[in-house]
Amino acid sequence: MPEPMDRASLMDFLDLHGIACQTYDHPAVFTVADGPELKEKIPGGHSKNLFLKDAKGQLWLISALATTVVDLKRVPAVIGSARLSFGSAERLWDALGVRPGSVTALALVNDPDHNVKFVLDAALLGYDSVNFHPLTNDATTNLSVDAFKRFLEVLGRELVLVDFDALATSQDVNA
Repeated sequence: MPEPMDRASLMDFLDLHGIACQTYDHPAVFTVADGPELKEKIPGGHSKNLFLKDAKGQLWLISALATTVVDLKRVPAVIGSARLSFGSAERLWDALGVRPGSVTALALVNDPDHNVKFVLDAALLGYDSVNFHPLTNDATTNLSVDAFKRFLEVLGRELVLVDFDALATSQDVNA
């Protein structure tokens, strides 16, 4: 992988492609539970981002609404993966050029060969805008849903949506 983009390079990339955003600096946050007072000041749907590896070695990035329950035992059947587990810090860096605590859909910019499959929680699209770390966890970048879709389009990524809320509330057929 070439040298991964950093925050400044990402901002240049977004600007070059006419993808409008607003970035808010704040103290570093490492989990979804960190900094609820920060989230209150930033409009839109806030994300949690899971970097995963399946039992066959395929890498996955799931971006979900921060409050969404992502049941890793039920997700494989929906996304067509093998059993899922969290990817290591080293694998995360090699695949997306970010460190734990900074996992973000915007890191897809560092995966030009599409080695990481991307899944988006449909609940995020229920907001006017969405929020992701700009490759570092000491800021949040807010993009309109259309701007985020444009970002994925520029990267040549499909928008793969999963309704995790419906998945969490559905009954197992074999139960």
